[in-house]
Amino acid sequence: MATLEQCMTALDGFVGRLAAADAARDLDRSVSCRLTDLQQVVQGRLARGSVRDMTALPDGPAVPKADIRLTMSSDDLLALTAGELSFGPAWASGRVKLEAGLRDMLRLRSLL
Repeated sequence: MATLEQCMTALDGFVGRLAAADAARDLDRSVSCRLTDLQQVVQGRLARGSVRDMTALPDGPAVPKADIRLTMSSDDLLALTAGELSFGPAWASGRVKLEAGLRDMLRLRSLL
């Protein structure tokens, strides 16, 4: 199991790469990643080509729902960001979950 600090670093890089892509340039969305084994939710904002305000909160019903939501284990997050796990197969097998509106999903599919 990865630490929360490792996950925060990995997410900052992962979401930062998404934010820097041309297809995401005009996005202004809240993003979250639920880390199932750590029982934490990392939230931030994807806006104007960068990611802002990444914070970790204990998982629970009081956590606000983000526009773009990822769910995975901490080890899968590290494997995904290190290039050891491909997003498509991980999503298809249920190891990684992605929830977003239809328009965001269409934009994100070209990025992931």
